Amino acid sequence: MTAPRTITLGTRGSALALAQADLAAAALRAAYPDARIETRIITTSGDQKLDISLIKRTPSGAKGLFTKEIEEYLVRGEIDVAVHSCKDMPGDMAPGLVLAAVLERARTADVLISREKAYTLETLPHGAHVATSSVRRARQLTWKRPDLVIEEIRGNVQTRLRKLTESTTLTAIVLAQAGLERLGLHPAEGSITTEQGTFYTTLLETYPAIGQGAIALQTREADAALVAPVNHLPTWRAVRAERELMRLLNGDCNLPVGVRTREEGDSLFLDAILFSDDPEEPPREASAQAPANLPEAAAALAYAQLSNKPLF
Repeated sequence: MTAPRTITLGTRGSALALAQADLAAAALRAAYPDARIETRIITTSGDQKLDISLIKRTPSGAKGLFTKEIEEYLVRGEIDVAVHSCKDMPGDMAPGLVLAAVLERARTADVLISREKAYTLETLPHGAHVATSSVRRARQLTWKRPDLVIEEIRGNVQTRLRKLTESTTLTAIVLAQAGLERLGLHPAEGSITTEQGTFYTTLLETYPAIGQGAIALQTREADAALVAPVNHLPTWRAVRAERELMRLLNGDCNLPVGVRTREEGDSLFLDAILFSDDPEEPPREASAQAPANLPEAAAALAYAQLSNKPLF
């Protein structure tokens, strides 16, 4: 396609969202060195409605909570590329829009963050209060530690760390390794230091969210070629498999499903865990393998195991 003169990105305004937009801008600037890259900050419903629960399952879940308004700017032609955390994107999007590319995936681990001392999931005190905004994390934590009390927490990274510092009940919170690292923090080293103080960090072995660690670039269908030069193919194949599994499960970004996807040679491996709405029911697990160039096939195999439905 003809090199554009200006590319306008749309993003949320949090420090993490802006860091992700900066990464997208840098990639596009390398692909189009003569283009001017602009960033437009857009406030979403998720930024405004902090009283909406992301843990409690509802018929609509958190569908589009952090993407809808940005998509509306894209549909109207006021931005050229919407930059999202891939894990925030619902299975369906507005007509005429596509997930056109993804940047190289960051680390996908969840991180247990505490203030008093270093904890693992196993060494947390009995009945400890742990905060998260993810139903996926909540279900995995209580599956392994039924005694834990899960509290919901909303806000950006600094807000959540401040709430941990000020709380009289919380022992720990859980955040994504990718987001922390994009903010210049390094939880794999065992601690992080911010303006809120120093915190102990432990990487968890929980299954990540669908799309976790990937930055999604959404465009109008006719403009998909614009971001093709920055698309990271291994991440693209993994995200395709994961989002196809979400579609088959008729889910959204609030579905209590976790996935681990990796590419080895010519094969794509997808492991998944799915929780029902019954907290007493054990989760279902799946392991699938398919050719790397057929990521949707891996999703179909995993879905057959999770749903106990035959493929044909």
